[in-house]
Amino acid sequence: MVVFQLVKLQVWQHDLYTALASDQHLAYNKLMPERGKIFVVDREGDKNSLFPEATNKDFAMLYAIPMKINDPELAAEKLFEILDKETVATSVDKILRTDEFFAPLNDPDALSAAEWKERKEFFEIKKEAEIEIRKKAIVDEYLKKLSLKNDPYEPIRDKIDEETLAKILALNIEGFDYIMAKHRYYPDNEIGAQLLGFVGYDGDDKKGRYGLEGFFDEELAGLQGTLKSERSANGELIIINDREYKKETDGSDLVLTIDRSIQYEACTRLDEAVMRHGADGGSIVVMEPFTGAIIAMCSWPGFDPNNYGEVEDINQYNNPVIFEDYEPGSIFKVITMAAALDQGAVSPQTTYVDNGFVNIEGWPKPIKNSDFETHGGYGRVDMVTVLNDSLNTGAIFAMEKIGAETFAEYVKSFGFGEKTGIELETEGVTNIVSLNRNRIRPVEAATASFGQGITATPLQLVTAYSAIANGGILMKPYVVAEIIPPSGIAEKTQPHQIRRAISEKTSLLLSGMMVNVIEGGHAKLAAVNGYFVAGKTGTAQVADRERGGYLENYTIHTFVGFAPVETPKFVMLIKLDHPKDVPFAASSAAPLFGKIADFILNYYQVPKER
Repeated sequence: MVVFQLVKLQVWQHDLYTALASDQHLAYNKLMPERGKIFVVDREGDKNSLFPEATNKDFAMLYAIPMKINDPELAAEKLFEILDKETVATSVDKILRTDEFFAPLNDPDALSAAEWKERKEFFEIKKEAEIEIRKKAIVDEYLKKLSLKNDPYEPIRDKIDEETLAKILALNIEGFDYIMAKHRYYPDNEIGAQLLGFVGYDGDDKKGRYGLEGFFDEELAGLQGTLKSERSANGELIIINDREYKKETDGSDLVLTIDRSIQYEACTRLDEAVMRHGADGGSIVVMEPFTGAIIAMCSWPGFDPNNYGEVEDINQYNNPVIFEDYEPGSIFKVITMAAALDQGAVSPQTTYVDNGFVNIEGWPKPIKNSDFETHGGYGRVDMVTVLNDSLNTGAIFAMEKIGAETFAEYVKSFGFGEKTGIELETEGVTNIVSLNRNRIRPVEAATASFGQGITATPLQLVTAYSAIANGGILMKPYVVAEIIPPSGIAEKTQPHQIRRAISEKTSLLLSGMMVNVIEGGHAKLAAVNGYFVAGKTGTAQVADRERGGYLENYTIHTFVGFAPVETPKFVMLIKLDHPKDVPFAASSAAPLFGKIADFILNYYQVPKER
């Protein structure tokens, strides 16, 4: 029996008792690295200084001891006043201003003074009522926790900054305490949130999600270290015997191509425009055409990465600039014209007779210009007029001059149908299947010539327009200028040419034609005083992906342009989803482009040309 017991202890249960002894005698410590920061360029003050758009900061985790709280109702009310009131008011204000009825309040000239005042008063009543509803729900949640008389611990809120914590402690309400811990912090809150992403929990571990935080999670996170040492009989650590130590490695820093001032201007202006037009959403992306560097990128609605858990629809985490494909509409006529010019099939002076519609072989209905019902045909017109007045028939004419297959090859050469490869998570796939060589039908080639029946992302479109602006070279877009590891030896991103899409001559001719679109065409509101600006509007129907066909009374407005036209400093795309107050992009996206373009040209101190 003794021998049997020895065998049992020393052989069969050897691993068990080794583990138990290890738990008693050995101590393990995880050594957590510092997550890398994400910087943008800040040209205010010191030239080209860096501003941390994502960093690490100490925050308080506030918790309650309900058994010590004498007046739960008062405590719950005070918590709402300090922690939630301002956020709730801002959220309600934003939601109401996108309502079709209240959208005109963002543009005082849209209503008479009396009507504006009446609607504003109703807005305030509606806002207060909605705030009260939300307040009651939040206060009730606090009250449930604070009323548990025998409860010694209830978590209230994580990530409370020092200023807010001081306000809570100043209440002198017994029963609240806190623990300090380091968290990810985004100083500019919602600005550029989908570009940055956020750090969330994956089980018990923190992990980068979406945007740059997700794409570069491994580089930013660094490597965890460990410390293994023995523990004495009274629990003290012995670090001189059998010690194993692996030092942690901090994460790498990212320096972005984003300019903070331009990013702020673009994002703020976009928010204002979405609210003014009652749009469902919107996006802006600004690129340097000669390098592919992204200098601004944002979308609405966004989210606050400091409080990412408050988002009701997780689709808001996705970046529409790279994730959402859509039928671009008339801005695609520039791509069609580029192909025809490059092939020598048309020149700016080439003419055709526009009847306002065209019949396509194998298709029962005529394809019309967007203004056919009010204008009819334009008669004999040239290719400059095709872009100026955005004629669908002219785009079809230019496409047919080179043939559907050649047109499809140019579409692919401009990068459509493939991912750009930008270093961001959730880049979407676009659809140009209808232009595949073995299945192109005349009607699908015709509709694709004016941007319907195919899809693209805003990033693909601004990249293609950059090729037109820079002399014909398709550049790979990028947003990370350099990666700086703990060693300090930076890994810099070099601009990358993908291919030549069109000749330099075609680029020059087409740029001039696009200047005419702003000088004398539909896009006069995109002009910037003192500069030659090139651009094109697009008002696209939206495909009904469930039932087929197109949604009624639903459009997407887009404007893409660049300036100054001779040596462009930027290419910018603006997209507004379903504006409610104006029918065409010329009255929504184009004026927004003009305002932001004026800011950028002044910011870069570009001398006026005229």
